[in-house]
Amino acid sequence: MKRAVIELRSGVHWVGVKDWGRRLFDGLIPLPHGTSYNAYLVRGREKTALVDTVNPGFEDELLAKIGEVVDPARLDYVIMNHAEPDHAGAIPVLLDRSPQAHLVLTAKGAEMAVRYYRVPQDRMLVVNEGDTLDLGGKTLRFLDAPFLHWPETMFTYLVEDKVLFPCDFFGAHTAAGVYDDEVADLAVRAQMYFGEIMMPFRKAGERAMRKLVDVPIELIAPSHGPVWRHPERILGLYRKWTAGETLPKVVVAYVSMWGSTERLVRIAAETLLDAGIRVAVHELAHVDVGDLAGDLVDARALVLGAPTVLGALHPAALNAANLVKALRPPLRYAAVLSSYGWGGGALRQAGEILGPTGIEVVGAVEIHGAPDAEAVVQTEGLARELAAKIHSPPSTHLPAEPGT
Repeated sequence: MKRAVIELRSGVHWVGVKDWGRRLFDGLIPLPHGTSYNAYLVRGREKTALVDTVNPGFEDELLAKIGEVVDPARLDYVIMNHAEPDHAGAIPVLLDRSPQAHLVLTAKGAEMAVRYYRVPQDRMLVVNEGDTLDLGGKTLRFLDAPFLHWPETMFTYLVEDKVLFPCDFFGAHTAAGVYDDEVADLAVRAQMYFGEIMMPFRKAGERAMRKLVDVPIELIAPSHGPVWRHPERILGLYRKWTAGETLPKVVVAYVSMWGSTERLVRIAAETLLDAGIRVAVHELAHVDVGDLAGDLVDARALVLGAPTVLGALHPAALNAANLVKALRPPLRYAAVLSSYGWGGGALRQAGEILGPTGIEVVGAVEIHGAPDAEAVVQTEGLARELAAKIHSPPSTHLPAEPGT
């Protein structure tokens, strides 16, 4: 059976796998368009390197694709840009098949290769920032990129062909297309991916973007999604996203049990729209986490709508609030809308979760039962106050990264 192998540049082949049917990632992220596990074969005059591998279960397909170009037993190097199994899961099989091959990785990556894949020390080649590997007419240079999105991550750069292999950075979850201009909604998919994976690590992303300023790039070959043969498309977006630039935009995330909270949300949304604010509404009982994360990437404010359930936030709203806390979006402001039947508690819990994030909670409206005329006035007033804050001169809000 002939396998799809795509030559991106002379001697540079895509030998990855399209996982058309996968629908969930990390037990959390929906994959409505599947995903890909991209691996790249780089052949010089003297040596051959494989950059990244594939998800467990696809080892045979990877070997078959490599075999369309070169005997897998003749690999000299396997580059581990990132130790997560969707990119490194086939390492044990490859090292077994290629007895002379060395695993190229960072010092932190070496620790993980021992722990996760039982790679012996004598099969590893540890590289540092700026180190190079000469394949014969093709030179691989390595750039440290820690916390994008694990501590051991590095980028690999093919000097002569100006190809960047950044693993998860610049990626997108879709099995469609080979190149960026073949997927109509790729910018949307990339924004969702950034929100899901990279947003908590924007400072590390900014450092990486500065490092790439003087690197001539003609092709960006990530480990998920299409190859960017128009690299400025994604570089321009990442400059904004890693800097935490926001739009006059509000994410409205809400859940309602008997319609009272939803009525408050509708009043707030209409008032914000009338004030010239972009509004992205997500009903949390049926939310796609990727859609919500994508909208948080460039939103300036959050409206959380949640009724009280047993003295606390409705579980769907609790999940959303915790997601905001975990993803650390560049939100500057928030407002909370809530209702209860016989006892409150949602506002208190929302404040406990959102307070430590550094997001300014502009105000809240809480009602007992259905909204009356006074509640309408209060909600409109809060929405107008939030709109005024959003229209104020922008500043960048960057919450602390995990571990800092």
